[in-house]
Amino acid sequence: MTEEIQQTKNWHDKYYKILLIIPAILIIFSFIYMINFYNQNGDFIKKDISLTGGTSVTLYEKLDVLELKQGLQDKLQDVNIREIYDLITQEQKAVIIETTSNAEQTKSVLEAYLKYELTDENSSFEFTGSSLSEGFYKQLLIAILISFVAMGIVIFIIFRTFVPSIAVIAAAFADILMTLVAVNILGIEVSTAGIVAFLMLIGYSVDTDILLTSRVLKREGDSLNKKIFDSFKTGMTMTLTALFSVLVAFFIVKSFSNLLAQIFTILAIGLVFDIFNTWVTNVSIIKWYMKNKHG
Repeated sequence: MTEEIQQTKNWHDKYYKILLIIPAILIIFSFIYMINFYNQNGDFIKKDISLTGGTSVTLYEKLDVLELKQGLQDKLQDVNIREIYDLITQEQKAVIIETTSNAEQTKSVLEAYLKYELTDENSSFEFTGSSLSEGFYKQLLIAILISFVAMGIVIFIIFRTFVPSIAVIAAAFADILMTLVAVNILGIEVSTAGIVAFLMLIGYSVDTDILLTSRVLKREGDSLNKKIFDSFKTGMTMTLTALFSVLVAFFIVKSFSNLLAQIFTILAIGLVFDIFNTWVTNVSIIKWYMKNKHG
């Protein structure tokens, strides 16, 4: 019985190097997928009209979305239609129509389809120029790049050790990359809010990695496995609490705010990958480093 318990305790010591094969395969797949996606789409994400430019129209009435889309898809470019529901009753309150067509053409087509004039009382129009959207998109990408570089610099300052620092940065990068792949596979058209969610994810991605690395490198007296297990209990509590909060928020806002729903969707996907990359990828690297360092 004692031998079986000992074997159970030491299973991670036996297989932690082999476990690194799983994230390695996922990262290779992610790179191949993103290269292929970029070649097909000319970008790393599918962008909505807030990033490509176009017109967004909100109609304050009940409409059949399928019939509306069939009636507009041949007359307007890249039509996307969403419904807005009452949070309590789940009754349809409005319909949002997004298209890359200009505002004048969109209004003309909608009035011909609906057979009445669109005014400030029954609708609202928003138009974003393509040059403005493209400029904003580039600025957001630069902000993400600067944030990631700054994060890496801070990590190196904190730990002042190459391998643990690289492990934290690699885990955070894998979180972003895998989340991006998942978002593209799900066919989500990323908005400015979605880009901001990726920016937020950088912060979410490193907190448990920093917790793990700090305890393993700096805590004295305990065995390596105990340091890792204590970090796991604290880190999983943090991540699962954040994930639960994000999921609750998603189900609350999904019926009336597509932007907030997209933020919470991306964060939820990122937090799931963060669990994997922290407690499989980073743990295995840091354990390998510590065992080589201390024999």
